[in-house]
Amino acid sequence: MLASDRELPVSGGPEKRAYVRDIFTAIAPTYDRLNRIISLRFDQRWRHYAVTRLGWERQPDGIYLDLCAGTLDFAATLARQPGFRGWVVGADFVEPMLRLGRGKAARVAPVTADALELPFPDASFDGAMVGWGVRNLVDLDAGLGEAARVLRPGGRLVVLEMALPPQPQLRRLYQYYFRRVLPWIGRRISKHTTAYTWLPASTLAFPEPAELTRRLAAQGFSGVGYKLFMGGVCALYVGTRR
Repeated sequence: MLASDRELPVSGGPEKRAYVRDIFTAIAPTYDRLNRIISLRFDQRWRHYAVTRLGWERQPDGIYLDLCAGTLDFAATLARQPGFRGWVVGADFVEPMLRLGRGKAARVAPVTADALELPFPDASFDGAMVGWGVRNLVDLDAGLGEAARVLRPGGRLVVLEMALPPQPQLRRLYQYYFRRVLPWIGRRISKHTTAYTWLPASTLAFPEPAELTRRLAAQGFSGVGYKLFMGGVCALYVGTRR
């Protein structure tokens, strides 16, 4: 890791929780713009594809959860689908992010809530999705377990998350961009000194796709699999609540 990376609380605990809340509060005004820039707008394509894997058509008037919802892009992507007649609850513990996402789509209800202590009864939702949020959880397994708790049996979970390309040469090239170029872009636009150093640091500390698949299965999901995008810089995980 870079010297500055070692100062970041990537391993968990209350320091990580406070840090994540602080940085996402600080970068909220530029968050959507930077997502488009650093992903070359592929983030929107990946969300649309993830929604096709959610299986919402089986329950078009159901209630769905966007966990770690941020500025509600994922929630809005589902809510705008032709034929969707249900509701999407967007839950995040960074209220300024939710505030900026209001108005993106009808049928979206933002709720300020911690992913580890969701204020919803068991089996409340017909499906759930997380866009680039599980990497920021203080306790990954507890967060996956909480997602399983609020899903109805048979409900599907889709997760988009950063990853590292498995091909060695591509991985080295991407790591250079990820750790040197991307933080520079992030600092220039967001004016935050460490927020976009957090992105590569937390990704490097995050489980590889095969391990995350195993941990999803351990928390109550069946048929878990994943798909890599752009050579492996992003991964989509899909599982069904047992």
